[in-house]
Amino acid sequence: MLKTSSALSWLSEAVLYQIYPQTFADANGDGVGDLVGITERLDYLQWLGVTAVWLSPCFASEFGDAGYDVTDYFRIAPRYGTNEDLDTLIDAARRRGIRILLDLVPGHTSHRHPWFRESANTPGDDRYIWSQEVPSPMREWVPNLGARGGFYRANFYPIQPALNFGYARPNPAEPWRQPVDAEGPRANRAALRDIMRFWFDRGVSGFRVDMAYSLVKDDPDATQTSRLWAEMREWIDRHYPHCALLAEWGRPQVAIPAGFHSDFFLHFEGAALRSLWDNNAGSIGPWSDGRACYFDPEGLGTVREFLDAWQEAEAAGRGRGITALPTANHDFSRLTCGPRTREMVAAAFALQLTWPSLPVIYYGDEIGMRYVPGLPDKEGSQLDTQARQGSRTPMQWDDGPNAGFSSGRAEDLYLPIDPDPHRPTVASDMADDASLLHQVRNLITLRRHQSALGAHAPVHVLHRDYPFVYTRGTDHLVVINGAEKPAMAPLPEIRTVRPLAVNGVEVIDGQTRAQGFSYGIFEISTAPR
Repeated sequence: MLKTSSALSWLSEAVLYQIYPQTFADANGDGVGDLVGITERLDYLQWLGVTAVWLSPCFASEFGDAGYDVTDYFRIAPRYGTNEDLDTLIDAARRRGIRILLDLVPGHTSHRHPWFRESANTPGDDRYIWSQEVPSPMREWVPNLGARGGFYRANFYPIQPALNFGYARPNPAEPWRQPVDAEGPRANRAALRDIMRFWFDRGVSGFRVDMAYSLVKDDPDATQTSRLWAEMREWIDRHYPHCALLAEWGRPQVAIPAGFHSDFFLHFEGAALRSLWDNNAGSIGPWSDGRACYFDPEGLGTVREFLDAWQEAEAAGRGRGITALPTANHDFSRLTCGPRTREMVAAAFALQLTWPSLPVIYYGDEIGMRYVPGLPDKEGSQLDTQARQGSRTPMQWDDGPNAGFSSGRAEDLYLPIDPDPHRPTVASDMADDASLLHQVRNLITLRRHQSALGAHAPVHVLHRDYPFVYTRGTDHLVVINGAEKPAMAPLPEIRTVRPLAVNGVEVIDGQTRAQGFSYGIFEISTAPR
């Protein structure tokens, strides 16, 4: 059962698990995952040690962008079930000590949303951003087919008209640039609270907020966007203090002071995440720079960019929030991108689960599911050169038909199962005590029972190369080797060590010796200074 506690309190102790609902578990055999399927798999998540689950968008949608184009914020998409199915999931999860978070898309709707249809035909309705002429650049503006005419501003795809939260720098000569306190922006802020209230009252524990940075336009220093979210955080703290807001912003040093309980290191903003695990394979996008990450078989990467970004975020958000460190997500390549990269996944998890952040596990990474290349576009997954569908394939539960994901026909599946005959499964990994799955579970258990490995104990870096060596608190040592070749580092002040979780690392004679793609977590004592 869940304990009643403040959002920041439970979030600081959480292990968050991201589920892509379309491809996690299909209970009714139609080839698409659903809420009943997720409910049926809660025992697995509890066994793994997960304490919170974030569901990618599951509101009613036209699914031109996999649910990020909402047509009704108050109704679960029928492909996933009903509002009552979500109630059942929340209750069943709560009994297992697991919180449920939803994905909220506040900056835009589908062009089929009733709000937009009314606005497109009603001059003076400013819930969206309208112009009779085409402001520059053209790519952001879409011709309106409704009676109102003119053009609307899109937030991402043309089917996603931007809700009007105002411009940080309004201009009377450009009437679409309304101030943040205009009637349309005020209505949208009120609607945002109504949406969150509706789901909080049903037992949802928080939201991951899609494109949280995108609401107020022309806001280069994020002052007005931050003010908006600070207002929302104040309202949540007053009425729902146990509920959390997580930002898709990618700049924790900005998002957390703005009012979010947490923000993710992301692939598209800065290099913090990419410098750890991005082998320039899989979902390559405009951010790709070709540089080696730390978990590079040849040992050509560095942790320095990650450390710099983390220190900046920690200084800005101290006491107000926590930076989230994901293994991957639905837009970014999985940890396993090729035949050599699966070998490094356990060491990557050891870093993630011993670092002072919020660990976020993307479904399937705990068994080493790979990015699957060459798949067809599905619901907007192919974005220019970025093929995101390879990170969205069905969960691999067992060796049965459709890898246990669905009882339906293979041709009806949302996306194909990984065709690799040697693909890992939950069943095979559970049967092998030395498997990646068991290692991840043991690391989660260790983090839960050793407070020094959690979110609050200090971290002190001893060696920034291969291996990466740091202490947590005063008496825990972590050694991570992200390269395929062995590596050593001096540890002159370490006196005694007690292994807690070790895979290919030893500490002896004042140094640590790490085999390729290895990790070691130790309880230690140090020489007096």
